Amino acid sequence: MPPITELTRIEPVHLARLRTQGIFTTGILLEVSETPTRRQSLADHTKSTTNDVLTWRDEALMLNLAGFGHNEHELFIAAGVEGLRDLLNVELDEFRKRLSAAASETDAEMPSELWVTTWWEQARTLEEE
Repeated sequence: MPPITELTRIEPVHLARLRTQGIFTTGILLEVSETPTRRQSLADHTKSTTNDVLTWRDEALMLNLAGFGHNEHELFIAAGVEGLRDLLNVELDEFRKRLSAAASETDAEMPSELWVTTWWEQARTLEEE
């Protein structure tokens, strides 16, 4: 599980408060924010909002995709995909085009077609209600 320091959409003060609560990985963050009640409790303990917690959770879900690491995270951000919701709101062909453009712009390696398809499909299996 990636460390919570990999989250890009979190204020440093909230990051420190999460660590104080014993939340050091995105896996723990996902566990303690699983239900609306837990999200409210976490927001209360970190002096944030439930919308903040949902934003962190959205990015944490993306960071936990199979075969996903720091380089992929940077590529996704460059492609305008900052969290699972962004990935869910794009069709596969458009996702592929965005990643390709981002890879060209940043001189990054384009992931294989298998990985692109796997991430896009896995996002659909992780979709929460």
